[in-house]
Amino acid sequence: MGDAVSNHIAASARISPLALIEESTRGSRLDVGELAFIDAFVAIKFVGGSGDITIGAETYLNAGTVVYSGNGVTLGSCVMVAANCTFAATNHAFARRDVPMIRQRFQPSRGGILVEDDVWIGANCVLLDGAILRRGCIVGANSVVSGELAPFSINVGSPARFVRWRPDGAGP
Repeated sequence: MGDAVSNHIAASARISPLALIEESTRGSRLDVGELAFIDAFVAIKFVGGSGDITIGAETYLNAGTVVYSGNGVTLGSCVMVAANCTFAATNHAFARRDVPMIRQRFQPSRGGILVEDDVWIGANCVLLDGAILRRGCIVGANSVVSGELAPFSINVGSPARFVRWRPDGAGP
C-alpha cells in the first residue's frame, strides 16, 4: 500500500498481513483510526468513483469483508462488521440497451455510505450507495441496506426493515 495519496493509518491500528488494500489511482484516500482492526482477507478496493474510505477508531472489519470506495465510505468509531460484508458505494449504469452495461460506467452518486458510531453489522450484509446507518443501530445477518436506518434500531432482511428498538439498559 503506497502513500502516494497521503493515506493515514493510525499507529495503533492493526491490519492483517493477509488483508488486501489496493492503491488508489484516482487520488482517493484511506484513513484508519486508532485501535481499528482490519482482519485477514478483508479487501479495500478503490473503484467506481473517487470517494475516500474512513475507518473510525476501534472499528473492526472481520474476515471476507469487501469495501469498494465508489462515492465514499465512512465508518464511525466502535463499529463491528461481521464476516463477508460488502460495502458497495456505487451503482452501475444500465439505462441504454444499445450499449453494454460495462461501458456505461456508473450512475450518479447517492451519497456514498455512512455508518455512524456504535453500529453492529451482521455477517453477509450488503450496504449500497446511499445507505445511512445511524448511531447504535444493528443490522441482522444477510440483510441489504440501501436507505437510512434509525438510531438504536434493529433491522433485518432484504431490504432491511425495522423490527424493534435496542433496549436502553435501564430495565431489569
